[in-house]
Amino acid sequence: MIHITNLSKVFKSRQGTITALKDINLHVSKGAVYGIIGLSGAGKSTLIRCLNMLERPTEGEIILDGQNMTTLSGKDLRRARQNIGMIFQHFNLLESRTVSGNIAFPLEIAEWSKEEIDERVKELLPLVGLEDKASAYPAQLSGGQKQRVGIARALATKPAVLLCDEATSALDPQTTVSILGLLKEINEKLDLTIVIITHEMKVIKEICTDVAVIDQSQIIEQGSVESVFIHPQSSIAKEFISSVLPNDLPAQLLRELALHPHAEIVKIHFLGSTASEPVITDLIKQCGVTVNILYGSIDYLRSTMFGTLTLELQGSPDSLADAYEYLHKRNLKVEVIRNGI
Repeated sequence: MIHITNLSKVFKSRQGTITALKDINLHVSKGAVYGIIGLSGAGKSTLIRCLNMLERPTEGEIILDGQNMTTLSGKDLRRARQNIGMIFQHFNLLESRTVSGNIAFPLEIAEWSKEEIDERVKELLPLVGLEDKASAYPAQLSGGQKQRVGIARALATKPAVLLCDEATSALDPQTTVSILGLLKEINEKLDLTIVIITHEMKVIKEICTDVAVIDQSQIIEQGSVESVFIHPQSSIAKEFISSVLPNDLPAQLLRELALHPHAEIVKIHFLGSTASEPVITDLIKQCGVTVNILYGSIDYLRSTMFGTLTLELQGSPDSLADAYEYLHKRNLKVEVIRNGI
C-alpha cells in the first residue's frame, strides 16, 4: 500500500541546514494500522507531511496505492491527495460551517454534485456517531465531537489511506479511548489503511498492528507491535514501553535480593493465550525451583493479551537450568536481570 524508500528531507535556512528525515525506509501493508512514534522534534510530523506532499522530500520516493507521489505536481497531485485523508491534532474545523458543512467541504473542492455530497454526508454522520449534530456548529461541540467531525471530513472522498497527526493529543484520556475505538472500527469496517503519528505509546498499544520508532530523524526500530513490545532493541523503544507497562524493580529491593544465594531474577514476557496458562505452577512442579513473584502485569496489545512477570528463581544450578529450558520450550522470552551468586 505505502512504500517509502531512502526518504530524506533537508530544510535550508540562513543559519544552515537541518536534516529532518534521513534515509527512511518503511512498508505499510494494506489494511494495517501503522504507528510512528517518537519524541518531539524526532521528525515524525515531517514524515507524515511528506506522505501527502505537504512537504516535498529532498531525496527518495513514496509509492502510495501504486502511485509515485514524489513525481506529481499541480492537478495530478491534487487528485492524488483525494485518496489520502488527514486528521489533525487541533481539528482545524471551519467555525462558520455546521457539522454537515465541514464534512461537505472537501467534496465541494473535489467538485462533487450537491446530491452526491448530501448522500455522502448522510452516510458519514452515523459512522462517526454524530447523526444528531448535523446542524450544530463547532463552538457547540466537545473536543471529542470535533475530532469525530474531523474524521468524517477526512473520510469524505473515500480515501484509501488515513493519516493521523497526533489525533488524540488534545483530548482527555476517556475521549482518547473513544476516538481510538472509532478509528479501529473504521479500519476494520472499511479495510482502511491508517498511519498514526504519536508520542504516546498507549495509542500504539491500543490500536496499531505495526510500529516504527523514529529518533533524531531516523527509523531506529520497526516491526509488528507484538515483536517490538516483546523484543525492543533500542533504548528509546524500551523507555516508551515502560511508560505503559512499568515493571522496573526498586533499587532497595534489588539490593535485598542480592543477598539471596543460588537465586536469579528474570523477567518473562507472555503473549496471547499463554498469559492465561498456569506456567508458574508447572514450572515449580516440573523443575523443582522456588519461585518468588516480584512484579506482574497483564494488558492488551490491540486485542491480544500481553503480560510480564518478574520472578526470583531459587534452586540448584541443575534445577535453574531445567527452569530455563522449560520456559524456552513454552516459547516465552526470558530476560535475566540478575544472575545467581
